[in-house]
Order: sequence, then structure tokens, then C-alpha cells
Amino acid sequence: MTNLSDYVQTAEAAEILGVSQNTLRARSEAGKIPVRRNPANGYRLFAGKDLEAFLNSVEKSMKSQRRAKSR
Repeated sequence: MTNLSDYVQTAEAAEILGVSQNTLRARSEAGKIPVRRNPANGYRLFAGKDLEAFLNSVEKSMKSQRRAKSR
């Protein structure tokens, strides 16, 4: 059973990631961030663990870019 308290809506997810809501929507539509829909109203829902995983992947990517530039 899915617990809705594990999810946030678009505005809060965008704030967590530090991006606009439109950027978040575009990234989720591109498949970069998993998104689910609330079955009652169709709103986008983002799991906290998915947002954390996305932030970790961005961090790793930035670290490897920095290493590549410093060589």
C-alpha cells in the first residue's frame, strides 16, 4: 500500500530541487524524475526518495565534470 505522506506535489518538489515548477514538469516528462499521479485528482506526485536520488545523480555528474575540467 502506498502512503501518500511519502509524496509531495509539484510546488514542494520544485522547491526541494531548487527549480521552477515548469522545469520539474519538463524533467519528469523527459523521464529524468519519476512521477506518479494522485488517483483521486490526477495531480503529479513525486516521491521523496526519487527526488533524493535525482539530486544525488546531479551531484555525481557535477563532480565528474569538475574532475574532467581539472585534468
